[in-house]
Amino acid sequence: MIYRLSKYPLYAKILIGMLFGVVFGLMAINLEWINFTNNWISPFGEIFIRLLTLIAIPLILVSLTKGVSDLKDTSRLSKMGLKTISLYIVSTVIAISIGLVLVNLIKPGNFFPEEQQQILFEKYSESVGSRKADAESLESKGPLQFIVDMVPENIFYSVSKNSLMLQSIFFALLFGIAIILLPEKRTQPVKDLVGSLNEIVLKIIAIIMNFAPIGVFALIASVIVDVAGDNPADSLSLFSALGMYGLVVIIGILIMILLVYPIVVSLITHKSYFNFLKGIFPAQLVAFSTSSSAATLPVTKKCVEENLGVSEEVSSFVVPIGATINMDGTSLYQAVAAVFIAQVFGIDLSFGEMLTIVLTATLASIGSAAVPGAGMIMLLVVLSSVNIPPEGLALIFAVDRPLDMLRTCVNITGDSAISTIVNKGWKKNNDNKPGQVS
Repeated sequence: MIYRLSKYPLYAKILIGMLFGVVFGLMAINLEWINFTNNWISPFGEIFIRLLTLIAIPLILVSLTKGVSDLKDTSRLSKMGLKTISLYIVSTVIAISIGLVLVNLIKPGNFFPEEQQQILFEKYSESVGSRKADAESLESKGPLQFIVDMVPENIFYSVSKNSLMLQSIFFALLFGIAIILLPEKRTQPVKDLVGSLNEIVLKIIAIIMNFAPIGVFALIASVIVDVAGDNPADSLSLFSALGMYGLVVIIGILIMILLVYPIVVSLITHKSYFNFLKGIFPAQLVAFSTSSSAATLPVTKKCVEENLGVSEEVSSFVVPIGATINMDGTSLYQAVAAVFIAQVFGIDLSFGEMLTIVLTATLASIGSAAVPGAGMIMLLVVLSSVNIPPEGLALIFAVDRPLDMLRTCVNITGDSAISTIVNKGWKKNNDNKPGQVS
């Protein structure tokens, strides 16, 4: 049996692990294996996430440094950087706009029963309070604080915390630029070292991914058990009440994944709609399981290079930056959640306040850590920007985890799409360089 499974591709193994996780989770609820699942199954999911996040920072440092230093000159770097960041901002605004249109058309807040509100306030009051304190800390800083936070004070401290990934990216960019500016004969030993480290990191990733099916199985099983808790009937009632809200988010997510990204990629790069989706499918599965763009980064990079034909030079630059600042799924969810909570409280938002949500959610997505649940903290900043009671966050806690898994799929799909688009222009420019045969 094990031999037969070894013949399947990675995405098939992950799907099998996911299926077994769903089956086991449902069995655990009905057979009251809650403690067994939490004690003996969930740890393997946590180990898988830790392994992926363990390698995220080293991958960023070596791959981004290698990618930048291979550009040969800073003018090429600035062109790629400007195009990449511009595309990421445009895609984020599109995602937020889609979310706002959907939530205002469907109005899911009008379907929420009043008796459920009080239950959720009581159940999640402690969690809401802690996140409110985090949001107030962020709000007390200036509007440009997210730029200040990108610059590390101590790189060793920054690389020790995945939440400071932007600082690691900043250092890798600075280090790579310094290599470009120095004579090549003086930096060649360092470039060779970085290249060797990159190969080692990629091999570590390959080793970790052998554990993916088991990790996905454990993650899915534990999520199902966590959602159900001790009383599955209560969870079923809760999901029914929040169904319309979840539906709006899911519709927005599907529009981004199945329409916006593949169609834009197809129009610009002439790459097949189905080939694009098929190429990133393994990364989407890992993103769904881990709810972390940072943890999925190694798989995303591998997929765009091997399946979509993106050069390592481009992927090493575009994908790590996207994993940190491109949070289209998170931004879409924040827009829907903010308006949904306002509808529940009977607050009518003006067009100006909608624009405020667009701007705030865009900036918040840039500042969000690429780890599970980070969007919840940034959502409170969005709520406060249009004077929506932050306590309303309790209304969506129960369904945040499964939606977080889905919106992470949007994030990495966006990273893949932008890297494919940037690669198209980059390849064309290189083919047209003087002295080269096109």
